[in-house]
Amino acid sequence: MSSGTRLPLSSRTIVDEQEFLDIIDQLRVTVPDEVKQARKVSHEKDRVIQQAEDEAVKIINAARDRATLMLQENELIHQAEEQARQMIETAQREADDIRQGADAYAMEVLNGLETELTRLLATVKKGRATLDRSPHRANDGSYSAE
Repeated sequence: MSSGTRLPLSSRTIVDEQEFLDIIDQLRVTVPDEVKQARKVSHEKDRVIQQAEDEAVKIINAARDRATLMLQENELIHQAEEQARQMIETAQREADDIRQGADAYAMEVLNGLETELTRLLATVKKGRATLDRSPHRANDGSYSAE
């Protein structure tokens, strides 16, 4: 087209018809290949985008599953801690009960011992009083073996 002749006093150019038809034929052959190539690139782009979206969904689902698992593990840990706390409280209450029972038993034994010792002390005092009134006692407080 650049080799065509210009018409004077106009913006038109005379071109060789055969050359023009050859160029159009080349365009007809070249353009469909370009369109095919563009479609192929567009399909490849769509495939890559779909693959990326599928991978993103997998990652999101895996993250949700992991988060759920972590929450469940956290709940299990919380339950275990609560159970341990309750067990410690129960053990402390039982230990307090045992201590109180042991203290009560010790007090009961000591009261019985005190009662027995008081009875024995009374017996000893009675025996001494009896001996003090005895005629075999010497004036210095000792006893003679008669």
